[in-house]
Amino acid sequence: MCGIVGYVGKRSACDILINGLRRLEYRGYDSAGVALLTHERLLVVKQTGKVALLEKRLAETVPAAVREQARIGIAHTRWATHGLPTEANAHPHVADGGQLALVHNGIIENYATLRRQLETRGCVFVSQTDTEVLAHLVSTFDTGDLLAAVSQALKRVEGTYGIAVVSTRHPGQIVVARKGSPLVVGIGDNETLIASDVSAIVAHTRQVIYLQDGDVALVTAEGPQIYTLDNMPVDRAVANVEWEIGAAEKGGYEHFMLKEIFEQPAALQNTIRGRLDLTLSTAILSGLSLSPRELAAIQRLVIVACGTSLHAGMVGKYLFEGLADLPTDPEQAAEFRYCNPIIGPDDLVIAISQSGETADTLAAVRESIQKGALVAGLCNVVGSTIAREAGRGVYLHAGPEIGVASTKAFTAQVTVLLMMALKLGRCRRLSRETGRTLCEEIVNIPAMIQKVLAQNEAIAAIAAKYAHVNNAFFIGRGILYPTALEGALKLKEISYIHAEGYQAAELKHGPIALLDENMPVIALLNDIPGKEKTLGNVQECRARRAPVIGIVTEGDTEAEQGVNDVIRLPRTSVYTAPVVTAVALQLFAYHVARLRGCEIDQPRNLAKSVTVE
Repeated sequence: MCGIVGYVGKRSACDILINGLRRLEYRGYDSAGVALLTHERLLVVKQTGKVALLEKRLAETVPAAVREQARIGIAHTRWATHGLPTEANAHPHVADGGQLALVHNGIIENYATLRRQLETRGCVFVSQTDTEVLAHLVSTFDTGDLLAAVSQALKRVEGTYGIAVVSTRHPGQIVVARKGSPLVVGIGDNETLIASDVSAIVAHTRQVIYLQDGDVALVTAEGPQIYTLDNMPVDRAVANVEWEIGAAEKGGYEHFMLKEIFEQPAALQNTIRGRLDLTLSTAILSGLSLSPRELAAIQRLVIVACGTSLHAGMVGKYLFEGLADLPTDPEQAAEFRYCNPIIGPDDLVIAISQSGETADTLAAVRESIQKGALVAGLCNVVGSTIAREAGRGVYLHAGPEIGVASTKAFTAQVTVLLMMALKLGRCRRLSRETGRTLCEEIVNIPAMIQKVLAQNEAIAAIAAKYAHVNNAFFIGRGILYPTALEGALKLKEISYIHAEGYQAAELKHGPIALLDENMPVIALLNDIPGKEKTLGNVQECRARRAPVIGIVTEGDTEAEQGVNDVIRLPRTSVYTAPVVTAVALQLFAYHVARLRGCEIDQPRNLAKSVTVE
């Protein structure tokens, strides 16, 4: 949540910062701001709304020659936590009579206490934010060494942070630090960039350093010097960013979300590639770092995740229990550590997070490690905190996901969980023949998704019939129940329609009271076990005059006759049905939102990476 970008080097900083903010805008878009250091003068410009408005404000208020002179600066795009999205609450925040500027991601939990202490010293606050406390705190410790000032200030802070600080008293320097909120340093030719996400800087360099919790770095054009808060130097490896800058651009699509929906065949090919052994009928997941014997010794799985990742984990329950005979408990990560979970050395905790930085899921990882369980991370971002701290896991390799509403990450997560279930199953009771069949089905997933994408126009036509509604139900049974939850989440995220997902039988236990001709029901009627019962629930809906959109298997005339509108899917097994079904629901939600004129890539009140609890 929120985006940070910074630059120090030989080029004009302003354009680099603005372009970086554009690439980070999916992480927050309530307000934005930039601080430029020019000839020992600090220039701060802030604006509510999106980055385009900030760029316009800069052009109107700062002469081009002045913008061109700045060779160092920091910038921020905000997702509001403390205080309304106003100009006063926007970052950067300033202190030291306007000589110091600071940007911050995260939450300072003891900010109220610190603020009172600083006010007694004469500090004047102009915002409602916790971040302004950091700016004043650093300023009070600055006696000539900005790195030391930041370190001393952060020792008094409780909470999470990714920060960047510049000061006229220390020209040519940016000091950055992280704890629980990601920061990456990009190494260039006599220039250095910093960002909260590599997508902001990959256009300028592929050589990056991922800072770790507790790191504080003095960044100059020559590169970073990294220390602990106690001023002990540390070495961090330089990594190479593999993906191309075009992967984070729209590439001719109207929205990032639509692009990412259509990227799913290629993305899942990358997820699957090299991970199936057709000879032994199993999966090759070397990142788990567990032998077949160690895998066979696992007695229970616990999956911790939030949002879309939690829905993937709920699908995982059916996969692990159905293929590997392993009891599996999906848990909402935000509740996990507060309920004193019962876990131990025979349990494997799987932490699922697209970004690998989700604060609640990271907290669940740390609690699981503390309680002695094995932990594996399922992440899309290489070098992310969860991936590092778990110590084992599987990367999705789905490519960057810019749209706030997750699409290809979900289908990649489910596909990886399916491969994990195959591997665990083969360590237990799953026969080679059944494993071989499942391998072939997994290989075929991209082709099945391509068939769904070919129906884009037909799905758009159905969406047009229902784009006016304000409420909707999604129903499914068994492995399709969490898919119904995910379909409802997609619709509410980007179209602002109130949508709820239910286990199909649950409708008659209360929610059916809401059904009428204005409440469409999207029924997942794939031709897999449970379909007949769901068809009965469909009849209950139609008896209350609710229109029903059926997600049906092609050629299933029985299912088609029971609904008002039909979206056809290729025939799949029960284990691959959630992936293929999710793509159809993504397209439906997208077209409904587009017809309603909604901001699809950047829905109101949301941000991509939830790095606060």
